[in-house]
Amino acid sequence: MEMGKRNWVFCDGYLPPHGDNPDFEGHEALMMTNLGDTEANIELTLIFEDKDPVRGIKVKLGGMRTTCVRLDHPLGDDGYMLRESEQYTVWVQSDVPICACFGRLDVRQSNMAYYSVEGYSF
Repeated sequence: MEMGKRNWVFCDGYLPPHGDNPDFEGHEALMMTNLGDTEANIELTLIFEDKDPVRGIKVKLGGMRTTCVRLDHPLGDDGYMLRESEQYTVWVQSDVPICACFGRLDVRQSNMAYYSVEGYSF
């Protein structure tokens, strides 16, 4: 039985601006889990509304391991940084099946909001 998929697409990327309270760091994160025994070689592609895609962001994920890629931090070897309030899609491609989900913590209001974005897998 295959546990996971090799491709995941999360269409609702939108890095929220930082709120007024420095104790709470708003962010977006891509969580990935490898339920197999073989290391996963993962490539992230960022797709935008108004500019060319950013390709080749590499992530390695060991067998029976999980990782969280913070999308508000520098990404990949080149340290690509997403801009606040920039609409984007993240496409996750893996050489072995993995599970992935995407979440956002928006701290612009005092009651904050955390929610996950449903992905499309194939």
